[in-house]
Amino acid sequence: MFRSLSVALALVLSPTPAPSPPAGATGAVEDLVLPVEDIIGEVESLDGTESETKQGRQVTVALTSDVLFALDKWQLTARARQRLSKVAEKVKADGAGGAVRIEGHTDDQGSEAYNVRLSQRRAQAVEAAMRGLLAGAGVTLEARGYGESRPKRPNLVDGKPNEKNRAQNRRVEVIFTAKA
Repeated sequence: MFRSLSVALALVLSPTPAPSPPAGATGAVEDLVLPVEDIIGEVESLDGTESETKQGRQVTVALTSDVLFALDKWQLTARARQRLSKVAEKVKADGAGGAVRIEGHTDDQGSEAYNVRLSQRRAQAVEAAMRGLLAGAGVTLEARGYGESRPKRPNLVDGKPNEKNRAQNRRVEVIFTAKA
C-alpha cells in the first residue's frame, strides 16, 4: 500500500513538462487583452426618488416623476421646486457650463404617443423651472421627452408588472458635464 501511495505521490508532485507543439506548427503567441468597460456607480436616495450617476465627466441626476408631478400631470408641485433647487445648486457647483439636457421618461402604461407627449411636457416644465434657477450660470437648457423608449429598469419582470421599476422609469433626468 505504501509503495503504490509513494508512486502516486511522485507522479502527482513531479513537474510535468509542457507539451511540445506539433511538428510544423507555427504562429505568434499574443497576449489576450480585453477592454475594461466603464464602471458606472449609482447613488440612490433611501426612498428611491432620486439617483445620481457619473460616467466620465457626465453627471445624470434622476428624479422620479412621483416627487415632481401629480399623476398624469406636468405642472410641478411645490415639493418638486425644492428638489430642483438642490439640483440647480449641484449644476452650479459641479458643472462645467455648456449644455444641460433635461430628459423626460415614462413607464409603459398608456399609449406610446400619449407617453411621448407627457414626457415632453414634463421635461419642458423642469426646463422652465431650471431656467430661473440657473440664470447667469452659463448653461443652455435642452428639453426632450422620450416616453417609455428608455426605461431605467424593466417594466415587466417574469412577464408580470413591477410597480417599483415602473416608478423608477417615470422620471426626469438632468444631465450635465462636470468640471475637469
